[in-house]
Amino acid sequence: MLDIQFRPLKDQVFNPISRLVPKAITPLHLTVLAFFSGLNSCLHASQNHPTLSLTFWLLNRALDCLDGAVARHRNQSSDLGGFLDLLGDFIVYSLIPICCGLSSAGGNGERWHLWASIAVVEASFHVNNFVLFYVAAVVEKRKATAVGGGGELRDGDRVGEKDTEMKVKVKELTSVAMRPALVEGMESGIMFTIMLARPAWTEGVCWVMAVLVGVGICQRVIWLVPVLK
Repeated sequence: MLDIQFRPLKDQVFNPISRLVPKAITPLHLTVLAFFSGLNSCLHASQNHPTLSLTFWLLNRALDCLDGAVARHRNQSSDLGGFLDLLGDFIVYSLIPICCGLSSAGGNGERWHLWASIAVVEASFHVNNFVLFYVAAVVEKRKATAVGGGGELRDGDRVGEKDTEMKVKVKELTSVAMRPALVEGMESGIMFTIMLARPAWTEGVCWVMAVLVGVGICQRVIWLVPVLK
């Protein structure tokens, strides 16, 4: 929900920094460093070291912003880089609630309500990701078949009525896919920061996050179903 509003601010901060990064350091190097910073954050969270876990988490977030800024500045953006960036993010995001739960439980394996909250929030992540990637897959599929079974969609293309309808649906679907939901990157980052800073609050934060992600899933499904029809 806040990602679009904060994107200009993020660019103002990291675009100038990207010009200072030595040429020997590639965007992929920064992506890998961000991933290992995230893993270190999770490790320290599981050992109940909130200061260290927060430090590595903030480093992870900074490097995650910086790798994209460097890639854009050098015109080195690639599908592989985007894939590895998301892969690292999803692994770290999945580990944070579990590691904070280990710290919060304090060796008490019978705190079933804590682990139930973690299981529910993890499940909400998976369902939300399924919706996002299904939308992306359908967009690409419809783009490929919109004009004569292939080709790009361009303004001014001469197409038949059926093709025109398909073209409109692709544009609608793309618009739906880009619509914000209640919880996106910024909100997730805030929730994870609270967890890492206060492991004892993990259970409550997980329940809140699961509810908010669930609302976001419903938002996207409501937007998506009429287009898929």
